Amino acid sequence: MRFFTALLLACCTAGAAADYSGNTKTPQLLQTLKTRYAFSPGELDDVRASLKQAQLLPQLIHSEQTNKEKTLTWEDYKPLHVTPANIANGLRFMQEQKKWLDLAQERYGVPPEVVTALIGVETKYGAYTGKFRVLDSLSTLGFDHPTRAPFFFEELTQLFVLCRDDRFQPTALRGSYAGAMGLAQFMPSNYRTLALDFDGDGRTDLWSPADAIGSVANYLVNYDPQRSWRRGQALLAGIDSPTPPSAEVTRNAKLPPQTVAALRAAGVAAPAALPGDTPAGLLELSHNNGASEYWIALPNFYAVMSYNPRVFYAMAVTSLAYELKLAEDSP
Repeated sequence: MRFFTALLLACCTAGAAADYSGNTKTPQLLQTLKTRYAFSPGELDDVRASLKQAQLLPQLIHSEQTNKEKTLTWEDYKPLHVTPANIANGLRFMQEQKKWLDLAQERYGVPPEVVTALIGVETKYGAYTGKFRVLDSLSTLGFDHPTRAPFFFEELTQLFVLCRDDRFQPTALRGSYAGAMGLAQFMPSNYRTLALDFDGDGRTDLWSPADAIGSVANYLVNYDPQRSWRRGQALLAGIDSPTPPSAEVTRNAKLPPQTVAALRAAGVAAPAALPGDTPAGLLELSHNNGASEYWIALPNFYAVMSYNPRVFYAMAVTSLAYELKLAEDSP
């Protein structure tokens, strides 16, 4: 731990040359690229050359371990995303990108305000798509993260496949501290499988609003069949009672743990209009004074959670979408 802390302090302002081409895990990476993705000897040499240029950025491990969805209350997290400026900028984005948002709704059933809100929470509509080289982020996290290295190592592998297939330079792409890219903040694996050339210009470019819009809608529908977006349905329902639900009711699950009927049987006052067989879950959102607010999460809320499995994140997207729709419909 003391070694890591010292390394973090030494490298927090600039990357340290790492030459990951000589790392003990690199042969595994190269073998995967060769056998699973048919990389040629020349392409493998290009991968080695890129890894030789990768920078170690230990501060990114700290950022990943302390991200705001893990450390803040809902009361503090919500104002990061649901603000007058984000609502105003979201309305402007909806007006400018109406053609693509309408097309995404037509094809995938995801309303414009939901796609817009997700992009707003991710990157403030493209204003902040990330300042780190994706190569550095995924090399640092894939080789050196103490607990999640396997996940990021696989994403590093996918980065090299993406760059070969879509003709990106590994050293040129920039994104978040975790290696997510573009307005939609897709990780390389999702970029490869779910990103779309939505405007038909012959290139899948998540820094393009049109491609990002189509890709977000496609993701919500097709990423996880268990949490696929349901056309025409809501994300949340309120609880018709001020009494806190029983502590025995499961809270804040990543998948709907029960149905509306089961919630009612457990004493949760679900609105009468909700069909009993609807998959659902109970949300509890903490406040600074120790109190909580409660909601019933419906399948579309879990579709948003498939994008980021944090309740606060999905709630921020849902709240911003609500405000955008309210503002858009106001005279």
